[in-house]
Amino acid sequence: MEDQNKNAAFLESLKRNNEKIRDDRANAIAEDAQLMYKRETEDLALSLKRLKREQENMLDMSPTDANSLVLASDFDAKDYVAKDLEMSVKIRNLEIKLELAKKRYSHLFGATINEL
Repeated sequence: MEDQNKNAAFLESLKRNNEKIRDDRANAIAEDAQLMYKRETEDLALSLKRLKREQENMLDMSPTDANSLVLASDFDAKDYVAKDLEMSVKIRNLEIKLELAKKRYSHLFGATINEL
């Protein structure tokens, strides 16, 4: 019975030394942090793409089909400009945040995130 226990995972785990335990813990922590950082960076890139697409869609002045057009009396230029500028600021902030996230990811984990 003693021979069967020599390769058992539980017994091997009990025999690990402090260096091996610290190494295993460090690897687990680093892997979790890297995955979460990468996911957050990918989420930022996706949000940025969606916001840019939404801003471009504001240029579509045909509300129902390709032949229709918003009436001049229904178009509020002031609201359009305010919304466009607000979206532009959000886009710029996301671009900055994404750029910083990529740089930090590279610094922290020694890897690069390909263009998303």
